[in-house]
Amino acid sequence: MFARFLAFAFVIIVAAALAVLAWPQVFGLATAPIVAQAVSLRGLAVAVGIVLVLALTLVALIAAPTRRFAASLAILLLVFCAVNTVVLATRGFGNLGFESATDSSITVLTWNTLGDAPAPEVIAKLALDTGAEVIALPETTFETGKAVADLLAASGAPMSLFTVPYDQISKARSTTLLISESLGDYEVNVGERTTRVLPSVVATPADGQGPTIVAVHAVAPIPGEMANWRADLQWLVGACAGDNVILAGDFNSTIDHYGGLATTEGATIGNCFDSALATDNGAVGTWPTRLPAILGAPIDRIMVTANWRTSGMRVIESHDGYGSDHRPVLAQLTPAD
Repeated sequence: MFARFLAFAFVIIVAAALAVLAWPQVFGLATAPIVAQAVSLRGLAVAVGIVLVLALTLVALIAAPTRRFAASLAILLLVFCAVNTVVLATRGFGNLGFESATDSSITVLTWNTLGDAPAPEVIAKLALDTGAEVIALPETTFETGKAVADLLAASGAPMSLFTVPYDQISKARSTTLLISESLGDYEVNVGERTTRVLPSVVATPADGQGPTIVAVHAVAPIPGEMANWRADLQWLVGACAGDNVILAGDFNSTIDHYGGLATTEGATIGNCFDSALATDNGAVGTWPTRLPAILGAPIDRIMVTANWRTSGMRVIESHDGYGSDHRPVLAQLTPAD
């Protein structure tokens, strides 16, 4: 009898835990420790869950004394996998289609380079191949940014270069932003403190015409940084408080973490709308590269205000072998009608 009670209690605890992990927003726990990290990897959770369902089903078939217990856990995990699969499907497993660019379209590329890991030649070639006019490079130093800018200029694509370092010790504490000179002159207050631990770069048009462009690098939700991570999410709300803003970079967060942070109806965070969600790419993981994209966390993002429409977006999987643990993300933005 006592063993049955323990088994029942365990099943109830597992059911509660899976409910929280499947939809933490309902319980107000999306930004809580452990939950915040776990919900970022929904695809991986489904894969692990399916393996456990198969294992528990096998146990239920061959071990009669534990059949009810194992079957109960298998059913709970099957429901958990189904819910997560539906969530991922609504966000999109990938759509590589791009509309034809117009003269007023802007192509945005972001790539966390893991401290200058990819060579400047690799970054520059990717920018040229994709026609990127805005390049947000978290964890990228001025030296690498300058080398990329020089290569692009030599290829007929001159860029304005902005780097904000919080120190000169760790390359992760530098963020670089390149903006095509064809978009006009931009200004950056390099001494301004933005996101708390890792710098973001806020570039504003010198003549007041054109979008404010923000290269984002929020800190990861790791032990010891949870308060700073939540503060960075709040900072992003303010960064997208205008009516003509482009955010691109490593947000170290997913759609699940943005509950209550939108200030415009239907927006993702602040006044900004997520390009991946808008193009059915919201479930495609950008980190880490050692996992298939469908199993990874979609934490590298591009977001825009309502005056822009995402007319194409993709996570670039062809550059997994160039040293970074993040995948580049590309989006084509077209002025909304």
